[in-house]
Amino acid sequence: MLSKYLYQYKRIAPSVLPLGKAESANSEKPPHRLKKSDFVLSPYMESSNLRATWQILNTVVPYVFLWVVAVHVASRYLWLLPPIIVLQILFSLRCFSLMHDCGHYALFRSRRINRLMGFLLGVINAMPYYGWARDHAYHHKTNGDWERYRGVADFLSTEEFLQLDPLRQKLYAGLRHPLMAIPGGFFYLAIKPRLILCLGIWDCVCYLFARRDDQTELTLIQKMSAHPSKYWHTATEFWDLLLNNICVFSGWIFFGHLWGIGLFWGIYSMVLSCSATIFIWIFFVQHIFEGAYAHRTEGWDYVLGAVQGSSWLNLPPMLRWFTADIGYHNIHHLSSRIPNYHLAACHDRNHHLLSGVKVLGIQDLLNCSRFLLWHPESGQLVSIAALLKAKARLDTDIPLRD
Repeated sequence: MLSKYLYQYKRIAPSVLPLGKAESANSEKPPHRLKKSDFVLSPYMESSNLRATWQILNTVVPYVFLWVVAVHVASRYLWLLPPIIVLQILFSLRCFSLMHDCGHYALFRSRRINRLMGFLLGVINAMPYYGWARDHAYHHKTNGDWERYRGVADFLSTEEFLQLDPLRQKLYAGLRHPLMAIPGGFFYLAIKPRLILCLGIWDCVCYLFARRDDQTELTLIQKMSAHPSKYWHTATEFWDLLLNNICVFSGWIFFGHLWGIGLFWGIYSMVLSCSATIFIWIFFVQHIFEGAYAHRTEGWDYVLGAVQGSSWLNLPPMLRWFTADIGYHNIHHLSSRIPNYHLAACHDRNHHLLSGVKVLGIQDLLNCSRFLLWHPESGQLVSIAALLKAKARLDTDIPLRD
């Protein structure tokens, strides 16, 4: 019965759902489909160690200074603390933005320096750099291919959503509400990397114990290296995760002892939660919006994923600086090797080719947050409300029979 309903629903849904104006997965191709070679990108892929060093200095130094000021202000001029925390949040956000550039080996010319600075910036935001960079590279490789990558919040297809019972449907929607980014952001930065390390080590211990009598000629390190962990993919990723946790825990203990646990965690948790929340929101609207390119694997096009599956988030100048121009996300997805300090110029140079790019502002966040489902037949994202409305019309217009 359910399979028959889903079959009929999938056949008529594209004509029932209120879809955006982006190219449908089943529509005819335009006369000229953009190719990556149409864009002028190479001149902007040149990194500058001087500019990168200046960006690190004008970000990390003020962030450290604001911490010192916040601690001194807290005990004397409490009314000054909120604006200082706001600045800390913004500089923490910029630290993450620069780590993002390091993850693409774009900020500095040297791959090794990018790795080193990415690790240090990751410690500031409690985020293991190497594993994050690997996962993010997969996102770039598959953006717009919704059979391989389901977005920032593991979105369901319309068919998968309809198979959930009403309680699970409400839970699905509730967990993806914009306000959930606040606790979600703190969990993502402060808790998840520690949890992954603990679970991974426990998994490895169980693996070694279960095979304690096997391959006795191998050393403990060799046996550990042979363990196919589901918590990290390579030894490099494990060591990055371990070192990040050691540095982060050491910082928590040291500064908690130096400034007091209550004061330190009161400020730190607020800064970490809010900066992560802002970045989650920004990342969300960069790919989740009405008419976004959301194709099946077959026929998927990388350039369309960049141009029609990534927005141009037009931010005020101050926020552009604190987010390191990540609002030019369409250009960033055309070539992740373009450092942030060249994104605006590259965008201006190729502006005539970007008519299909969705332009968004901060005010569009709530509207974008409605699009929580992928509709494979149309190759677009739809809201839960639109899906349930279409389902009700289908129930009325096409009665099902056993």
